[in-house]
Amino acid sequence: QVQLVESGGGLVQAGGSLRLSCAASGGTFRMCGMGWFRQAPGKEREFVAAITWSGSFTRYADYAKGRFTISRDNAKNTLYLQMNSLKPEDTAAYYCAAEPHGRLVVDIVEYNHWGQGTQVTVSS
Repeated sequence: QVQLVESGGGLVQAGGSLRLSCAASGGTFRMCGMGWFRQAPGKEREFVAAITWSGSFTRYADYAKGRFTISRDNAKNTLYLQMNSLKPEDTAAYYCAAEPHGRLVVDIVEYNHWGQGTQVTVSS
């Protein structure tokens, strides 16, 4: 199985930027489709962005388009989420996830490996 560990979260002012990282081990990371999800207190976990196994195709939630960029470095077994122009409503725990077929996946139920999450807090 693939083990995933997120890092890079923290406290940032509105309009600022953060880059989240997700380090993978124990599996074939380069063959997995990857995604980022987020969950605020009292809310359902929601899709943020996804990327295919090769990094050739990406997809974003509407609120993330133009502000967030998902990328991966398969040689380093690492997934990234660059977040710019952050807003207070972006405050949430952010999770990386893997699906085994290398696909561009939006549906949360198709991901079978998850990290523990990293907290992002955006102040106004």
